[in-house]
Amino acid sequence: MEQQIIPADKLLPQKLLILPIIDRPLFPGIVSPVIVTGEQDINTVQQSLEDTGYIGLVLTKDEERKKITSDDIYTTGTVAKILKKINLPDGGINIFVSTVKRFSIKKFLHTSEPIIAVVDYPEEINNQGDEIIALTRALMSDMKQIVENNPMISEEVRLNMVNIDQPGRIADFIAAILNIKREEQQEVLSELDIRKRMEKVLIFVKREQELLKIQKRIQQQINQKIEKSQREYFLKEQLKAIKEELGMPADAKSAEYQKLKDKIDKLPLPDDVREQVEQELEKFSLMEPNSSEFTVTRNYLETIVSLPWHEPKEENIDIKRAKRILDKDHYGLEDVKTRILEFLAVRKLKKETRGSIICLVGPPGVGKTSIGKSIARALGREFFRFSVGGMRDEAEIKGHRRTYVGAMPGKIIQGLKIVKTKNPVFMIDEIDKIGASYQGDPASALLEVLDPEQNINFRDHYLDLPFDISQVFFIATANTLDTIPRPLLDRMEIIRLSGYIEDEKIEIARKYIIPRSLEQNGLDKDTVRYTKQALRQIIRGYAREAGVRNLEKAINKIHRRIAKSLVMEELTKEELPINIVPETVEKYLDKPVFPEEETARIRQPGMAMGLAWTPYGGDTLVIEAVATPGREGLSLTGQLGDVMRESANIAYTYVKSIAHKHNIEPDYFEKNHIHLHVPAGATPKDGPSAGITMASALLSLATGKKLRPSLAMTGELSLTGSVLPIGGLKEKVIAAKRAGIKHIIIPKSNTKDLEEIPEYIQKGITFYRVENMQEVIEIIFSDSKDQRTKTAQEETK
Repeated sequence: MEQQIIPADKLLPQKLLILPIIDRPLFPGIVSPVIVTGEQDINTVQQSLEDTGYIGLVLTKDEERKKITSDDIYTTGTVAKILKKINLPDGGINIFVSTVKRFSIKKFLHTSEPIIAVVDYPEEINNQGDEIIALTRALMSDMKQIVENNPMISEEVRLNMVNIDQPGRIADFIAAILNIKREEQQEVLSELDIRKRMEKVLIFVKREQELLKIQKRIQQQINQKIEKSQREYFLKEQLKAIKEELGMPADAKSAEYQKLKDKIDKLPLPDDVREQVEQELEKFSLMEPNSSEFTVTRNYLETIVSLPWHEPKEENIDIKRAKRILDKDHYGLEDVKTRILEFLAVRKLKKETRGSIICLVGPPGVGKTSIGKSIARALGREFFRFSVGGMRDEAEIKGHRRTYVGAMPGKIIQGLKIVKTKNPVFMIDEIDKIGASYQGDPASALLEVLDPEQNINFRDHYLDLPFDISQVFFIATANTLDTIPRPLLDRMEIIRLSGYIEDEKIEIARKYIIPRSLEQNGLDKDTVRYTKQALRQIIRGYAREAGVRNLEKAINKIHRRIAKSLVMEELTKEELPINIVPETVEKYLDKPVFPEEETARIRQPGMAMGLAWTPYGGDTLVIEAVATPGREGLSLTGQLGDVMRESANIAYTYVKSIAHKHNIEPDYFEKNHIHLHVPAGATPKDGPSAGITMASALLSLATGKKLRPSLAMTGELSLTGSVLPIGGLKEKVIAAKRAGIKHIIIPKSNTKDLEEIPEYIQKGITFYRVENMQEVIEIIFSDSKDQRTKTAQEETK
């Protein structure tokens, strides 16, 4: 009998041990290694080898490894012949299998591991014709493109694909090497219709082609960027090399570093300062230009190199030139000019730049700031002014620490950066109006600045380096000394600027204000002319304050109105110059601010004129007293301070105690309620110097005698009648001169203060120096001629 050869797939077993596969299914017709690690899977392989050598490879529905049952696997798999088994060091095995054919599970004999199933081997639906040929060509053509653009696919795989001649096997092979999902590969494995299988695979191939196109485009973009950055890098390196050959800095950061280094090397820095600055410079060279710290450090180094570290030229003070400048810039103020020239003379003889600090004290508008500028001109120094009025932050003086965003040096270092010299004149304006808050006390920060023993090593918080500011000439200005802290006041030499009298204001207006105002308002110097009487009327009606600021405002107003009339052709050039006379003042300035009838005068008993000191200069103060029948007592009005109220009570008690000596009815004070008032109730008033004025007003009221006209007084009264000294006599006398007062009573203890008052101010005023209230009473009620004779006789004695 002739023997027939039976194909291997006809000898396949109907009962198979199932090996679950997690990664992806295996297709028929390939030889592949399979790593088996689980103990149960190893036992399944071992049983298969002992039995027929065939094993069923089936994909699990879930990718996670767990206790697998028949419900966790697909029903279509691939039967494979185990060719070889290799034991692995970790206890697992590596088996080489040759996949033979698809199978379909009919029934499970054992549903948990080891899974045993009864299977059958369905035949593929093999369609013939042009459609299959076309699909085959399409698959091969598209896969050729994929293979060429995918270096991951080896040459051996490419050859195997070309040598397969069965359409179904071609679809299986392509599905196996495509990078598609495991579920999609299982769909291909489960499809028995070859045409449908090929169509599915063709869809996956097309999708892979699109992904490859996108990948290629992305890759090209990345490559272009890389090429561009590489090209820029190479060009920059070449440029750097060229610049190095030419001795030029290689980049912007290097240029900045080199520029700062060159400047720092030239500075005459102290050793400890240089060490710290060079550390900062080294840190700067290592920083990235894009970092925030880079900018902070650069600004810090630029601040250091912009400071005047070089010693200034030797100071050459020309006293005669300084006197000429002071006389040219300011009218009057002879005592102030003398004090300043004395101060400069001492500096010239000592040849010492360090010394006391000047503090100019006086009312607004008397020229404190302009005197500071004149001092700077006289010394030939740079001038820098800053105001501390209302300042509440210590950092404004000593700077912010660099840890803060937007940190900057204090006003002292900022000023030195601006003037670029080590010995300028610094004017600290409004030092009496400095404040304090939770941010610190600027007045305390000024203690170090204004102390010659400390400011030689002044440390600004921003710089944090010692800097010598002892050569700076500090000039402070203030309206009053009361609000300046005592320690700060002790560091300064006080120079007082009193107000101007009427004649001084007229000369200041003629020599300074009018020419400057004409120029500021676009008028020629001969456009407007003022008579002396007109200027006097402007001063009396519109500018009675101690300074000349309101006078300047009034003159500016006149010039503005004239300028407007010229522009609107209300005036012609033929009508120029315009003469300002007393009759035309109101035409340009409207009604007077201080009408003539408001001038304080003694009109009836119970009125007395006192002299007061204010931060804005001296002033006259009329005190009024009125008696009304009723219960005994004293009422005080006029917004008086505690000290002034005490003075009023002392005056009231003293007058009651001497009432019997002046023929005042014994029960006058018991039957009358006295009301004492100081006009201008909206203005706060305080101080003891109105004591004798209040007593005089009360005595005048009780006796019914009117005080002498054109008489003013100042002095503190004690309970026993002594007249005690007062302050601010100069300002008070100037105020009396402005008000046209002819007689002034002052405490005898203040006689020495009269020496500070210029002779031209004292001219026309009779001073009565008294020690007790009895002398005051004799003066206020006596005839002026008799009293002058008596006073002259006493002074002769």
